[in-house]
Amino acid sequence: MCVVGLASVSLLFVLRLLVGLPWYQVCPAIFIFYLGSGGWSFLQIFAKTIGRDLHAAVVLLRVRMNVKRHLREKNTIPKIFAETVRRHGDKTALIFEGTGERWTFRQLDEYSNRVANLLLERGFKEGDVVALFMENRSQYVGLWLGMAKIGVEAALINFNLRLEALVHCVTISSAKAVVFGSELTDAVSEVHNAMGKTVQMFCSGDWDPKRVPQGTECLEPLLDASPSHLPSPPQSSFVDRLFYIYTSGTTGMPKAAIVVHSRYYRMAALVYYGFRMSSDDVLYDCLPLYHSAGNIVGVGQCIIHGMTVVIRKKFSASRFWDDCVKYNCTIVQYIGEICRYLLNQPFRDTERQHRVRMALGNGLRQSIWVEFMKRFNIPQIAEFYGATECNCSLGNFDNKVGACGFNSQILPYIYPIRLVRVNEETMELIRGPDGVCIPCKPGEPGQLVGRISQNDPLRRFDGYVNQSATSKKIAHNVFKKGDRAYLSGDVLIMDKNGHMYFKDRTGDTFRWKGENVSTTEVEGTLSRLLDMKDVVVYGVEVPGAEGKAGMAAIADPSQSTDLQRFVKDMEKALPTYARPVFLRFLPEVSKTGTFKFQKTELRSDGFDPSTVSDRLYFLDSSRGCYRQLNEEIYHSIVSGNHKL
Repeated sequence: MCVVGLASVSLLFVLRLLVGLPWYQVCPAIFIFYLGSGGWSFLQIFAKTIGRDLHAAVVLLRVRMNVKRHLREKNTIPKIFAETVRRHGDKTALIFEGTGERWTFRQLDEYSNRVANLLLERGFKEGDVVALFMENRSQYVGLWLGMAKIGVEAALINFNLRLEALVHCVTISSAKAVVFGSELTDAVSEVHNAMGKTVQMFCSGDWDPKRVPQGTECLEPLLDASPSHLPSPPQSSFVDRLFYIYTSGTTGMPKAAIVVHSRYYRMAALVYYGFRMSSDDVLYDCLPLYHSAGNIVGVGQCIIHGMTVVIRKKFSASRFWDDCVKYNCTIVQYIGEICRYLLNQPFRDTERQHRVRMALGNGLRQSIWVEFMKRFNIPQIAEFYGATECNCSLGNFDNKVGACGFNSQILPYIYPIRLVRVNEETMELIRGPDGVCIPCKPGEPGQLVGRISQNDPLRRFDGYVNQSATSKKIAHNVFKKGDRAYLSGDVLIMDKNGHMYFKDRTGDTFRWKGENVSTTEVEGTLSRLLDMKDVVVYGVEVPGAEGKAGMAAIADPSQSTDLQRFVKDMEKALPTYARPVFLRFLPEVSKTGTFKFQKTELRSDGFDPSTVSDRLYFLDSSRGCYRQLNEEIYHSIVSGNHKL
């Protein structure tokens, strides 16, 4: 489009100034040339997308202006929450479905004040880290918010983690204390000795002094004895650290992504304004609060905008619509898996009796998108794209089926993101003769990147606690010489109107059961369980399933693997979503000259016993064991009759 515009201007110069034609002849000539050179296509795109783009521009401007004000006033998330409390003090802030308990904004404020005062009394100060390891509940929000009120940073740990991964997350955050839910006492007891004696332990929930690790204190009586007044705030700014959210990333153990106050605000505000939410909405949040989707996109609407949020301990497909009716929810959160689970449920009256007007989330497959909207009578799918640490978030503001967001084709440089060409085999960036990355054309898959500007809170990249991990997510000379850009690690496709559609994840990470699975981490764990055998882990597509199912190729020339013992050991070491669904036993695993595993051929082989001569097994979750995979079971799986 830019080339056509430049050519039109050049023609104007020639006809008017050099040839000397009058305006009444020049203007029609330019217009005819513009349309004949592809300008007509641009006018069609303009007509279709101008409303969408203007709305997005207003949203970006509003959020940017608010961010500048918060920077100028040195605000933080606790200070913004204080304003929310002043506006909505006696309104219900949080409802915990597990007990039916309701907290007003004032009660949430007082609880978080008690947390802050207790930590101050125990000697915690600004910059200290406290790990939070518990299942969903209202107290979870009050705990990290109370920590933030005195500048203590919470490390939000995935409650599915066990053993080495759990110790790793506590250790890399340099946490001085761990607050854990009583429901996770066994998991904490298993690793307590590995954490070191200097780490203080607090247990929240049902107290049993015989079960908790030695030296653990019961949190509730300590909070009851703490004052509920607001402590003196720290000298924090809007770009200081708020908390850490762990992400599997593309390699190794979970990485601690840094979430600063401005990032928390930006993520919550862009969703709120972009999808036209209201403080009168009631949001149903069944996603884990250690995730940015549950704790920022969901709970953030309560903290910042005064919305009532219903927190569920864990997602339940059978209770989903009953909860929505009971609590008068108008917005529900999802990940792609949730939508499929709901569609697989038998029909019930409540699925059409609710007041839900919007489903908010990411990962809804285009193949079930329309069916989901029609069956459950949901007018708007608010699909978005964005990792915890990324600076290139997208939003499907105009309800386009299948899209995870868009970028304006009228003014593409207003929001500096881009799809760039990659080698689909190695996922390396493809560059032009000038060394700059090559942008993708409409319909061409490419990796999503976002230009980094650390002086702009909307464009900054805060990275991870580990500096090496941060460096791996940054590329140079992407938009132009000398710049830096964030690498999303995801391949998307853009249509001619700028709508973007998710295609695949790059690197060694795949998504299963709504979680990112790091193959490197799982490989290391399985190899240890199998007496250091060579293990290659990768994702394979299963028809009708969201994401990719994990598959492990294991070098076992002597056929000595004890599968019963392997399953028992694996259940202790890996969360459910990280356990391989399929196993392939082969004499040896192919490696490169630098001893890296070659996964491409294994991925393409898949798990079809008619094409793979090696022994194949699948994880039968109903029996809790691996069973040999034959052609009959294979066809049952791919036809959808056998659920994984």
